[in-house]
Amino acid sequence: MTAQEASGTAPGIVVLPANAVSWEELRTVFGRRGTPAWCQCQWFKFASREFRALDRPAREEHLREQTACGDPDASSTSGVVAFLDGEPAGWCAVEPRTAYPRLRTSRLVWSGRSEDAADSSVWAVTCFVTRKGFRRRGIGTALAAAAARFAQERGATAVEGYPLLPHPEGAGRVSSGDLFVGTVRMFESAGFHEVSRPTERRAVMRREL
Repeated sequence: MTAQEASGTAPGIVVLPANAVSWEELRTVFGRRGTPAWCQCQWFKFASREFRALDRPAREEHLREQTACGDPDASSTSGVVAFLDGEPAGWCAVEPRTAYPRLRTSRLVWSGRSEDAADSSVWAVTCFVTRKGFRRRGIGTALAAAAARFAQERGATAVEGYPLLPHPEGAGRVSSGDLFVGTVRMFESAGFHEVSRPTERRAVMRREL
């Protein structure tokens, strides 16, 4: 996926595979405080007990290994990174669905569905991070669209996301902490469509490739 192919719909947005950017650029997106910095995008990668056993440096090291940042010749890499006007602005985790242990056993993901959970040709978008100061500028939509292209170029037949919906009847707003899974509108803008609604507040969005 070249920078030109990954260009977002909003002016100035370019999205690259994580191994095509530096580790420092990715760390700039995650920041030093808050949930992204604490989690390092590892929550879906480990079962609960294993995740709790990892301290932040260990989670950070796992992320660095998974992304292969700074190694454009790496045989594999996880995720894509968005830049706005040359500044690192956002991150999206995307890998084969089978690479996420929590998805394999999630009742939410599989409710009302009968497809093979071991099908590695279906990829999943599990997490978005948009750097403070770069939000509401189309970063998420550009990342979702680029993640689909990224997956397709690596042999995926489909890619899914699991966004959270606002409270019913406007009873409340989705908090910024909940938005790490994305929004339905964002996925729709990136060419995904809803395939199931396992709960009032969770949708499964999918794009066939």
